[in-house]
Amino acid sequence: MIGRTHDLAAFTALGLVVATEPLPKISLATAMVALFANMIGGIAPDIDQPTAPFWKNLPIGKYAGRTFDRLLGGHRFLSHSLIGLIIFGLGWHYLLIILMPSFPYINMDIVWWAFMIGFLSHLVMDSFTREGVPWLLPIPFKFGIPPLTTLRVSTGGLIEKFIIFPSLILLNIFIYKVYYVKLLTFLHQYIK
Repeated sequence: MIGRTHDLAAFTALGLVVATEPLPKISLATAMVALFANMIGGIAPDIDQPTAPFWKNLPIGKYAGRTFDRLLGGHRFLSHSLIGLIIFGLGWHYLLIILMPSFPYINMDIVWWAFMIGFLSHLVMDSFTREGVPWLLPIPFKFGIPPLTTLRVSTGGLIEKFIIFPSLILLNIFIYKVYYVKLLTFLHQYIK
């Protein structure tokens, strides 16, 4: 999947969790940082791709992208597996612990969960592509949905652009229509 599809999928997954799960009171700062963390999580698995837009926006991104590509075993390898999910989750957790004293009004647990929801949404979405995802590394088999490769989506292809992306938009509309009262209550009473 391309970056904008991953962004929308991460946002959709976060919206679904917010709409369906019990919600704690959080600060506006926590909500904003959590949304940002969700977007970062949605593209984080592609840190192993030297041509990813993330690397193109950094001054030394070309070289850093190549380094991460080699460290993580190439595109759709370690960072696209359950082991990668755990490694990135632990790394993000420890980074948030380091940052916590500087941001006392931000609930880092919520920020961590938002990142992880985005990260997991990336892996799920890539499972629909022809390449699949090596969920069970070190077993090198790439899993995909549906199991037949010929029925899966081409990254950046017409099906992704004209069916999957619009379907995610419609799913967001559906979520926000069905859970409108809960989401409005959350915005008015829980975000302070």
